[in-house]
Amino acid sequence: MSGDQDFEQFRVFLEKTCGILLGSNKQYLVSSRLNKLMEQQHITSLGELVRKIQSMPRSGLREQVVDAMTTNETLWFRDTYPFEVLKNRVLPELLKSGAGQRLRIWSAACSSGQEPYSLSMSIDEFERASPSQPRLGVQIVATELSGTMLAASKAAEYDGLAIARGLSSERLQRYFDVAAPGRWAVKPPIRARVEFRTQNLLDSYAALGKFDIVFCRNVLIYFSADVKKDILRRIHATLKPGGYLFLGASEALNGLPELYQMVQCSPGIIYQAR
Repeated sequence: MSGDQDFEQFRVFLEKTCGILLGSNKQYLVSSRLNKLMEQQHITSLGELVRKIQSMPRSGLREQVVDAMTTNETLWFRDTYPFEVLKNRVLPELLKSGAGQRLRIWSAACSSGQEPYSLSMSIDEFERASPSQPRLGVQIVATELSGTMLAASKAAEYDGLAIARGLSSERLQRYFDVAAPGRWAVKPPIRARVEFRTQNLLDSYAALGKFDIVFCRNVLIYFSADVKKDILRRIHATLKPGGYLFLGASEALNGLPELYQMVQCSPGIIYQAR
């Protein structure tokens, strides 16, 4: 089997397993992420890797490959505006409607936890800025496919490099404790709002329940148009009527006008479930 055939076989495997659609020019990305694992397993080609996964489904190799291919860099309060829109527009609106005292937020594909913890910090900042408002009862359900990333999220400890990516010194001081030299831990009250679960976006969301707000940011870009539309339809089914969907800054909801209404913010765009 040629290298191109091996790569094509791997592309098909990855899309079926977790929905990621690799471009034909991504051989270097795949090599850089899988070389170490393949060396450890004494595997010499992508075709051999796929065959070994298929012949040994309980070996844990599939999970290791998915971990390697779905691990993406993230940062605190990514793009800033979604968290400002949440505090200044969405939370006051939900609180006024009576939904705010039992609020549920889904952080989909949460990577190493920066997004759900940023959401929890945003909730705290909203409450601090509105001391006369009733306290919000908020549950943040954070989901991730990668077991490695999920474990990192639950540990809630970050090194200096991760802390430097988007976190102000004020927020570091307010919301983190020193865990060890050069490492910081998210404080318990911020962690307490967040529940982590394993979730493949290709699988059913029924067990997650209903949400007022869904953050599904910077992940849809990895899926084909058909898979993306299917995910957006199923996310809509998790949203309560009038609930809000936040997508990534480079992502747009093309189509599905029967399900979502575009809401212009300054800056940014969010989507409200019809």
